[in-house]
Amino acid sequence: MHETTLLLIEVGALLLVLSVLGRLALRVGVSPIPLYLLAGLAVGHGGIIPLDASAEFFEIGAQIGVILLLAMLGLEYSPQELMASLKQSRVAGLLDGVLNALPGALFGLVMGWGWLAAVALAGITWVSSSGVIAKVLRDLGRLGNRETPVVLSVLVIEDLAMAFYLPILSALVIGTSLLDGSLTVALAVGVVAVILFIAVRFGKQLSRLFPAHLPEPLLLGVLGLTMLVAGLAEQVSVSAAVGAFLVGIAISGQVAHNATVILSPLRDLFATVFFVFFGLSTSPADIVPVLVPAFVLAILTMGTKTLTGYLAARRAGIGIPGRWRAGLSLTPRGEFSIVIAGLAVTAGVEPALAPLATAYVLITVIAGPLLARIPDAQWFKDAVRRRRLAAEARAAAS
Repeated sequence: MHETTLLLIEVGALLLVLSVLGRLALRVGVSPIPLYLLAGLAVGHGGIIPLDASAEFFEIGAQIGVILLLAMLGLEYSPQELMASLKQSRVAGLLDGVLNALPGALFGLVMGWGWLAAVALAGITWVSSSGVIAKVLRDLGRLGNRETPVVLSVLVIEDLAMAFYLPILSALVIGTSLLDGSLTVALAVGVVAVILFIAVRFGKQLSRLFPAHLPEPLLLGVLGLTMLVAGLAEQVSVSAAVGAFLVGIAISGQVAHNATVILSPLRDLFATVFFVFFGLSTSPADIVPVLVPAFVLAILTMGTKTLTGYLAARRAGIGIPGRWRAGLSLTPRGEFSIVIAGLAVTAGVEPALAPLATAYVLITVIAGPLLARIPDAQWFKDAVRRRRLAAEARAAAS
């Protein structure tokens, strides 16, 4: 059978299965993300029905999915809102690094993998998955919530921190000079600063370049600019997601509104591909030996990440339910964790790091969307209300 024909058959059949899984998830009232991941595991290397011809399609589609998710998140906010939120969340970003990188580093040392593996594990447990969290926030209808800018600020700070972390990690594990690493960091930071400056200063002028009421040119223009900036950002060791998010921030007004409408179907398609690819690129046989340590690490760092979001939302004056929503929404790790593990293993650092990171990411990505729903449960709301009433009663008594 011709390779293109086989690709069409594989992609078509899998999309039909995903449609059924998505409908089932919505009917039950849960996020479809875990089902998409399990579907990817079933058709990946070592799965029940391995799909080979479509692997490259899903890899490219996954990259586009992350870009679209973050670009459309950016369309929801103005540059002024972003800058205010980033300034407010500086302490939260520092706290995030301390609470979530240190457990990973200590875990690597306890496992006896050495300090290089510890540095890599610090990054794996530190950074949350922007793609997964963007999907969860949209699925749960929380884009307009008061705590959502806090969540996005933490994500942006993490992604910007990766512009420093990844070149430094590369210099350590590959053995490049400190000067080369410093130049890479300086270039990455400079590019982010330029994009952010253009977004804040010239966002309105940039929006006028696109015809708000002509769907086809608007779709092509916004999508083209987003992918161009994302690609240029990644070329200088900045997350493509950061570039896409800042493009979304720069576009405003009617252009942003109409772009959201016409890009939504594309985002839904490629976001699904992104989650399937996570499972597709994982062999279940590799996960089994490291499942127990991955569970321990996941439970520990989902707790520290929840604390990060809770404290960040409290500093922003968000109420208790919003604090829990912020904290639990941040628990999934994702694309960066896999990249960091791959970089370390390729350079000859601890081989068990790759399957551990994969198992860890899968656990947090499956558990994260389920945990994010807890603050919406009636029993949780009742518990928060009882706690508030008890606190008010103690205050009145004193």
